Amino acid sequence: MTSQVLGAASNQQSNSQPSPGQPVTERAARFLPGLRMLVLGIALLLGGVALAVLAAYLKHGAAIAVVVLCVLVFLAAVLALGGLTAVVPGQARVVQLFGKYRGTIRESGLQWVNPFTNRIRVSTRIRNQESAQAKVNDADGNPIEIAAVVVWQVRDTASAVYSVDNFKQFVTIQTETAVRHIASSYPYTSHGSGELSLRDNAEEITQRLSAEIADRVRPAGVTIIESRLTRLSYAPEIAQAMLRQQQASAVVGARTRIVEGAVGMVQLALQRLKEEDVVDLDEERKAAMVSNLLVVLCSEQATQQVVNTGSLYQ
Repeated sequence: MTSQVLGAASNQQSNSQPSPGQPVTERAARFLPGLRMLVLGIALLLGGVALAVLAAYLKHGAAIAVVVLCVLVFLAAVLALGGLTAVVPGQARVVQLFGKYRGTIRESGLQWVNPFTNRIRVSTRIRNQESAQAKVNDADGNPIEIAAVVVWQVRDTASAVYSVDNFKQFVTIQTETAVRHIASSYPYTSHGSGELSLRDNAEEITQRLSAEIADRVRPAGVTIIESRLTRLSYAPEIAQAMLRQQQASAVVGARTRIVEGAVGMVQLALQRLKEEDVVDLDEERKAAMVSNLLVVLCSEQATQQVVNTGSLYQ
């Protein structure tokens, strides 16, 4: 019978109290308007002073009673004034009593809470934080330098205070970890393959970076508003080689466009000559004409004109 009663009592206690590993979430704290308590505290102080003056004019027995009452009034005044808490806009106060979370005050102004509580100040303003410049290998193994700026805000003050040791440092470390992971998951550039890359798909990459940072800092009660890459470049040891590669790719692309345009112009010239019956050229003369036109159109330098005074076959 005794064991059953103890077991029932333990089960009831376990159901009424949260487990030690259960995360603490924010809830509103109980408080009173601070202005009223300020007026009450000042009135109690004045009343205590009046009682102290009165005790000086009374006899021994009555004076002791008045002094005791004066002490009690002063203690009440100290409690009334000690519970005053000023909450400025953009900040919140986490109320803690004897190690237990009692709620959060978000309403700005002068408020009054239990004077024995500890009121922890937590900023709820929007913050900018820039990660340190990291040197990481991208998905292709090329060393790159990358950094990002994160805009974040405390959403749950209780989680920010009780779930992690230092939520600011926690956000900093998790941001750098997410930046390194994103940088190593994608190549610096796609090289025309169409896959996602850090350079060519900045919008998609920043969205994935924001989602990953938000998932990492969620236990700290922090919400991510936006994140952007502030630096993205090859590491100095390969920057020159990659620059030459980009220049070569640009030259190849430009020459491709030039050749495509030259071929189109040659086709148009041959078609117009045939339609208007200007001259009748055999296949060999057409080949020579195409060769000459391509040289003129695709050459990077000005060509030297040669006037043929003979026939086309000499």
